[in-house]
Amino acid sequence: MSKEEFTYSFKKNLQQIQELEKYIMQLPGQQAIAALKAVTASIENLEVFKEEMQTTLEVMKDVQEKLLQQNETIIAECKIYHDLFEFAPNAYLFTDAKGIVIKINNAAAALLNVLPNLLIGKSLISFVSKKDRLLFLTKLKQSLNVNSVQEWEISICPLEGQAFDAILLVKPGRETSRGLDVLQICVHDITKYKQLAASQQIPALSAPMEKPNGLDGLRVLFVDDEADSRELIAAVLMQHGVVVTTVTTVTEALLEVERSRPDVILSDIRMPDEDGYALIKKIRALEAQKGWQIPAGAITAYLAEDRAKAIKAGFQSHLHKLAEPKELIAMVAQLAGRSEK
Repeated sequence: MSKEEFTYSFKKNLQQIQELEKYIMQLPGQQAIAALKAVTASIENLEVFKEEMQTTLEVMKDVQEKLLQQNETIIAECKIYHDLFEFAPNAYLFTDAKGIVIKINNAAAALLNVLPNLLIGKSLISFVSKKDRLLFLTKLKQSLNVNSVQEWEISICPLEGQAFDAILLVKPGRETSRGLDVLQICVHDITKYKQLAASQQIPALSAPMEKPNGLDGLRVLFVDDEADSRELIAAVLMQHGVVVTTVTTVTEALLEVERSRPDVILSDIRMPDEDGYALIKKIRALEAQKGWQIPAGAITAYLAEDRAKAIKAGFQSHLHKLAEPKELIAMVAQLAGRSEK
């Protein structure tokens, strides 16, 4: 009920009570007195109720304004990470277990010579050369059972374009909002490297591509209930050679920590059920039992989140989700004790 509807209803009820009061005045003696007392008490209770409702409406208005502000912050955050994914210089895409494209950025679409929106729902295998399709299908089936970044070398045939040799960095994941197993794929065109090696202008590469920094192979566990945040932060880290495992709950995170003991843990603070503070408390308790020391960083979408509170709770670092990607990489490198380059 809105404030206007409540005011109208209150006035209508008050008018009815006044009419009832006039009727009571016509009753004999003690009946009239008793009835008037009851009506008076009802009016007083109605006045108290009106004040309580007005207070509640004001509180609801404040809550609504705060929710709107938080929603604006979340929208701004999503836009930043969406733009980061869309306009990243490296080619990224997400497929399901059958190789159907779920998400793709501009760089990947440019490699395939097709507009991004036209690739959603299409099979990536249609862009794989015929000689490599059987290998590609086999690796697709195997990939979801391997919890690490895999490197596939295949030949890709863009639409109405020249085929090129590519390295695919493939990491399995889980899209919990859709209940899908997904593959996070980064595509690198290595044609020029192979051509230079063949012409003996440079030595043949022992590895298909040079990693861009000193984070290669670092194992990071990222905990966040928001699918977009998980995918985009994972994409940033994977671009720097990090092996990322994403989970959505504290329970899943604890199971993963015991199973694989990651090098670094990153966690969102605000999550339903159990939050990031509950997670770090349980992680530190587990470390005490196991004799481990796993550095952890807190990540938050809320501008007012208290950094001091996060550090006191047991995190070593704290970063806002709106921070630049280079700040995220710097934080992870610092937690891991590695150089960014």
